[in-house]
Amino acid sequence: MRVNSMRRAAVVVAGTALLSVSALTNTALADPAQGEYRQLVGVGSDTTQDVMNRHGSLSVDSNGIPDKQLIASYDATGSVNVKTRRSKCSLPRPNGSSAGITALVNDVAAGTKCIDFARSSRGPQDTTTTDLTFIPFAKDGVTYAVRKDSGLPKSLTKATLVKIYNCQTRKLNGITITPLIPQAGSGTRSFWLKQMGLVEGSLPSCVTDRAGAVQEHDGRALTGAGDIMPFSIPQFISQANAAKTKVEDRRGAAALGKLDGHVPVFNGVLNLKFPITRDVYNVVQTSRLGISSVKSAFVGKTSQVCVNGAKDSVRLYGFGKAANCGSTVLKGKS
Repeated sequence: MRVNSMRRAAVVVAGTALLSVSALTNTALADPAQGEYRQLVGVGSDTTQDVMNRHGSLSVDSNGIPDKQLIASYDATGSVNVKTRRSKCSLPRPNGSSAGITALVNDVAAGTKCIDFARSSRGPQDTTTTDLTFIPFAKDGVTYAVRKDSGLPKSLTKATLVKIYNCQTRKLNGITITPLIPQAGSGTRSFWLKQMGLVEGSLPSCVTDRAGAVQEHDGRALTGAGDIMPFSIPQFISQANAAKTKVEDRRGAAALGKLDGHVPVFNGVLNLKFPITRDVYNVVQTSRLGISSVKSAFVGKTSQVCVNGAKDSVRLYGFGKAANCGSTVLKGKS
């Protein structure tokens, strides 16, 4: 009788926890609540912040019971500082992949243990060491966005797009084009510049981030008829489905463009045949890969971000499946 009672109690606890997780789908997913501290702290990429917030809310322990204490994902924008631990650990909020990776590197160097992983929409830029491991968990795609009420074409070739960002094509349909890029520290910025054949520090004169005012994946930056900017396709999908994803709809008047005849969205998620795609990552200190919390969250196909429930979350937020989800092969210094 005692064993049966214990089993019934376990079922009640599990059911209650599951209801708590379900309730989260009715509230916005953002930073952990003030005063709530978890095992693994992540900062960085705007591109993956929402799906990682979702993963944090749906984490489970080794018995399959929901465990909200594993992953804490802090948004790229919000308050100036974030407090990630109960004592100390109040730090400037990193905005973007590179900013998150830099914050992680600095935290490791200082030994403060305020940050455990960085969300990143780019791979390593410096591979002179293996200090960091870039662990893929989903597939992203990037296209251009223009205002839906603009006369700029809603379908381009990549070759034309490259000419636009190299200031070789300055007008289309009689409209002067203003090529925008996201704020410094954005992984999408560095990824997009590479796709356009450009190098940070020597950008063509027509390319601008408007003194840092262009936040990645925020269509409200498209204020003029000639404005054009890169936009994560899953981020656009996620924002369009704000009623389900519980994220802020920042699309404004943005409309995604076709590229080389490929539509960016297919069956409600990223079109995996789209010409510009990339893996997105959680970046951790390589020496910590064997730590149980890190391993449980990110490492291997059975990790929290790769298992079946996580795949459903990835699809909900518009991303594609990463064939190499949980792989620890890709390493770098920054």
